[in-house]
Amino acid sequence: MMRALALASLLFLALAPGFAFAVNPDEMLSDPKLEARAEALSAGLRCMVCQNESIDESDAPLAHDIRVLIRQQMLAGKSDAQIRAFLVARYGDFILLKPPFKPETFLLWGAPVLLLLAGGAAIAISAMQRKSAASARVLSAEEKARLAALVGDEKS
Repeated sequence: MMRALALASLLFLALAPGFAFAVNPDEMLSDPKLEARAEALSAGLRCMVCQNESIDESDAPLAHDIRVLIRQQMLAGKSDAQIRAFLVARYGDFILLKPPFKPETFLLWGAPVLLLLAGGAAIAISAMQRKSAASARVLSAEEKARLAALVGDEKS
């Protein structure tokens, strides 16, 4: 009994990501090949409302409209590249979940590396300053005498 429950739970967890897709049955194309193409294309497109998920995963009205638009253009005979170019022209590179590396998107791709380098440099500079400040501090004769008086030591 316990084994069957564990197997059912494992099966549910394996299939659960498939339940998350928001593609409605009325959006789907009757041709399975075209539908597979539409799903593959829309999986790489960002929902402009949610911004952290693909349009296949989003329930937003705009995501629904883009999914329908993709399927309409496929029925009109457009290629994936033509549809993607149309959407990029309309919404910009931001609609792509993996935007291309080009001058306009350099900051998007380079920011994590630049922040990591800046953080490492700040840590290194701070460590060097602490080390040099600790080793550079030498007591003068007056400070040594005052310290000895405070501690109670008569030697200088």
